[in-house]
Amino acid sequence: MRIYIKEEVLLRKEDAVRKIRNGSIIVHPTDTIYGIGCNALDSKAVNKIRKMKKRQTMPFLVIAPSKQWIYDNCVITKNIEKWINKLPGRYTLILKLKNKKAVSKTVNNAWDTLGVRIPKHWFTALVEKAGVPFVTTSANIAGEDFMTSIDDLNPKIKSKVDFIVYVGTKKGRPSKIIDLTKEKPEIIKR
Repeated sequence: MRIYIKEEVLLRKEDAVRKIRNGSIIVHPTDTIYGIGCNALDSKAVNKIRKMKKRQTMPFLVIAPSKQWIYDNCVITKNIEKWINKLPGRYTLILKLKNKKAVSKTVNNAWDTLGVRIPKHWFTALVEKAGVPFVTTSANIAGEDFMTSIDDLNPKIKSKVDFIVYVGTKKGRPSKIIDLTKEKPEIIKR
């Protein structure tokens, strides 16, 4: 595993976990593509990402630190439980929040729903160890192509992040979004 600060200095896992908790802005790999993220409880950090991405209103999704976190903070039905059992995986589940303080209001603009992921990737273990929900959104400026390689990372974003976790070229597509806030699950096209 390689975790690099911008100057390509190797960072220990413990340091990465501390930085996640403390609101660092991180470009990170997932099981699909590269994301940019931060502690979802840190409004200041979330707003920095909004500014970098030029994305002011659309809600962000989060990597949940555990399935239990989802159960504790979201409304779960039998149908939703089936989808949670598919995690970790390439899904983003849109769920109703039962705990409005589970994430900063800046993550979902105070909506009563939240997009939740648990990627099947070792980076998720760092989020789990940090014990906080972690904003994850594609590492690009809104409307631009998403990042699959360090060469794709917009220099304006690269200059404003605290560190980059780079593992080589990713060949994935963004996660599949499943809206579970209605009676019948709905797949949202990207």
